[in-house]
Amino acid sequence: MREPLRDRERLEHIIAAIDRIVRYTSGKSYNDLVSDDMMYYAVVKNIEIIGEAANMLTQEFQQSHPDTPWKMVKGMRNYIVHEYFQIDDIVVWDVIENNLPELREQVTRYLSETDWSKWKNPKE
Repeated sequence: MREPLRDRERLEHIIAAIDRIVRYTSGKSYNDLVSDDMMYYAVVKNIEIIGEAANMLTQEFQQSHPDTPWKMVKGMRNYIVHEYFQIDDIVVWDVIENNLPELREQVTRYLSETDWSKWKNPKE
């Protein structure tokens, strides 16, 4: 059973992984990404971490925050882990450029707007 208590920690993991990706790719281009194996795999690993952290969020939390496409975030992780031999570099770059900024904004908002004292005991 997933613990509501840990939802906050999982959201913080998502922010940390996004921040690492931003740090690795800041000022870089798509060509820089695909020509640097170390950067590429560091980015892919952090996308995997984002998906795993999202997967570990309670269903209650995911359902109470439907603006985030949790299924897609988790699906990207599954794709990376299970289809690692056919990851599309263009999709990875698109996620970096177009999806992570919005996801970071949403998760930051959830962290600040959630009343964690009530969330830890949602049945009270």
